[in-house]
Amino acid sequence: MNPDLDHLQPYPFERLRELFAGITPVAGFASISLSMGEPKHSTPPFILEAYAKALSGVASYPLTAGVPELREAIAAWATRRYQLKALDPSTQVLPVAGSREGLFSFAQTVIDRSRDARVIAPNPFYQIYEGAALLAGAKPIYLPTTADDGFRMRFDSLTPAQWRNVQLVYVCTPGNPTGHVMTLDEWKQLFELSDRYGFVIASDECYSEIYFEEGKPPLGSLQAASQLGRDRYERLVMFCSLSKRSSVPGMRSGFVAGDADALKKFLLYRTYHGTAMSVAVQLASVAAWQDEAHVVENRRLYAQKFAQATPVINSRLACSIPDAAFYLWARTPIADAEYAQRLYAQKNVTELPGSYLSRDASGGNPGTGYVRIALVASPAEVADAAARIASLNLEG
Repeated sequence: MNPDLDHLQPYPFERLRELFAGITPVAGFASISLSMGEPKHSTPPFILEAYAKALSGVASYPLTAGVPELREAIAAWATRRYQLKALDPSTQVLPVAGSREGLFSFAQTVIDRSRDARVIAPNPFYQIYEGAALLAGAKPIYLPTTADDGFRMRFDSLTPAQWRNVQLVYVCTPGNPTGHVMTLDEWKQLFELSDRYGFVIASDECYSEIYFEEGKPPLGSLQAASQLGRDRYERLVMFCSLSKRSSVPGMRSGFVAGDADALKKFLLYRTYHGTAMSVAVQLASVAAWQDEAHVVENRRLYAQKFAQATPVINSRLACSIPDAAFYLWARTPIADAEYAQRLYAQKNVTELPGSYLSRDASGGNPGTGYVRIALVASPAEVADAAARIASLNLEG
């Protein structure tokens, strides 16, 4: 068996199940789950209709590169969304089976196992980054993102000797779980480091369309590159998906876009990897990427929930509305795992302990003392959960 599998740690939700084992929530409260970042808004009917009309496509093997219509729809959307000069659908766009699959398999393409390889990830982080690095034969370097630093990755905390071994840098913007959006200055610093040391940047932007003021979307990586005169997107790729944007997590539909040379190698890998998106999903995805009205409505619902729930939750747990994404990163008055246990036992609400999303590195675990609250349920359920959080008894 692959010995690298022994380095993988239990997934956060497996740890959460173990934490709750043997606990029976008090009677009288319906279960409300705010632990997993799985959108619960209704899938727009027109996407379902497009999917149903395309079901005959399951009679054929799908192309790994995707149908031209999908690549063109993605390129057109990204060009509009990020105000790009151009994005070639034939060389700079590639469909993936959800951003999770793409983020994992991309590391297998990038990492050169013949050298001492390092992969940088934020801390706290999406655990796929860590697993991708380890199973590609690399070792992760965790950069803590804390409130003291505005939840930024401190790239200047690494020495030149450390940077020389870095082959891949994962960033997440808007961040999971903090919601921090990288600024142009942060991108400029990271691009300069990439030019100096030759590493590839993988930008996870799956939350990019969940923000709170229409007309002011978060800055994206390709957009930052374009503004800095890097229109070839050297050593840069970004990942996005329809899961959060269009409330279709079960479609597993996303894309990677950016450096044409990197994507050429990635396509070669994926030809053998065997994760081509079904034609029915591809054609339904075309419809989704071409429509913005349902995304505006999706954002409206999230903004409503944040406006209603944040003040209530903040009365007991220090938190604030993030730059973007659908998480509250909230301080707990007791140990985060114990808090999650008590909330589940007394109020039948589940949240994710912050320490489960982080690793002990650089002198501590930056997720300790936080919980991640995913405002993914209906507005009524989120309001109910917020009231239960505010009334939780922590005495005794």
